[in-house]
Amino acid sequence: MLKGIRVIDFTNYLPGPFATLRLADLGAEIIKVEPPDGDPARHTGVASQGTGLVFQANNRQKKSITLNLKETEGVETALKLISQADVVIESFRPGIMKKLGLDYETVQQVKQDIVYCSITGYGQSGILSHLGGHDLNYMALSGVLAQFKNQQGRPIHPAITLADFLGGYAANERILAGLVSKYLTGNGSYHSISITDQLVSLLGNHVLTEQQLGTESGIPVLNGSIICYALYETRDGRFMSIGALEPKFWRNFCLAHGREEWVSAQFSPTKETNLIYQEVTAIFRQKTFYEWIEFSQRVDCCLAPVLEIGELQENPYFKEKNLIFVSSWGDYQVKMHSDIPVEDAAPPPRKDQHKQEVLKNILI
Repeated sequence: MLKGIRVIDFTNYLPGPFATLRLADLGAEIIKVEPPDGDPARHTGVASQGTGLVFQANNRQKKSITLNLKETEGVETALKLISQADVVIESFRPGIMKKLGLDYETVQQVKQDIVYCSITGYGQSGILSHLGGHDLNYMALSGVLAQFKNQQGRPIHPAITLADFLGGYAANERILAGLVSKYLTGNGSYHSISITDQLVSLLGNHVLTEQQLGTESGIPVLNGSIICYALYETRDGRFMSIGALEPKFWRNFCLAHGREEWVSAQFSPTKETNLIYQEVTAIFRQKTFYEWIEFSQRVDCCLAPVLEIGELQENPYFKEKNLIFVSSWGDYQVKMHSDIPVEDAAPPPRKDQHKQEVLKNILI
């Protein structure tokens, strides 16, 4: 769908590379501009074949060129690349691209209709814009982290960088909107993505609920406080999720156990003082995790297992779609779009691998 669209990618680490990976899987040509030492993600975390796993997971189907943007030659080359591109995406701190001579206003002089997207933690201006930050900080400040708490009310440190990924999604949304506008009007556009702001945009339900009901944990029927929409432990210490909000699904669950008297208790609380909650909890502990999986596929009641990462590849749902696949270079990769084949995608590039090819094209 994006074949013929060229993106000059100045991003590092995760939010930007995740965004351009999704664009690459849609067919866009991604030219990844790295500093002389490479994207720091190449050296971050556990290594696979000498390369950091974060880099390996988010940079297939891209071309790499290194440029020293602190030197005039590097900036001039970057501007030549941009002059033949449709999109620029960058994730430097506010003001850095202007200092380098690669800000939107300057870039417009070489490519008037460029779609330019900047990703930062706190935006291009404002009281926090000059500060550094990472995923955990953005989740904490936004109020999202406070929605992940244990039974003692302590926030839980997530094992997934939700803010970074959401920032990538938001950047793509604006880039694609910019491309549509470009082809409708002929004009380019500038887009500033604040990851923290994007996280807050998830909390519309929570803000209104707090205002109207005084509760901090969102809509009551969705926060684990009622028996038909909750997590339950199985006999072997695993967990199942039930989301039977509609009466027909809850009724299916109850009648499958011969417990019609449970039907009217659908929205009763998940409290130990609730006798039916105790009985439902006990029912879940009578079957093993895999027995409940079999039940969930036989009885239509919005029941799904809490899977571990290592179980995904062999799960029939994901296996059918080949969502997690063995790449041609030998590691596991995840599709960004389940209906688009990417098994023959090019591997994550070696640093500066495509410099000769890229420079040859811009000089033609």
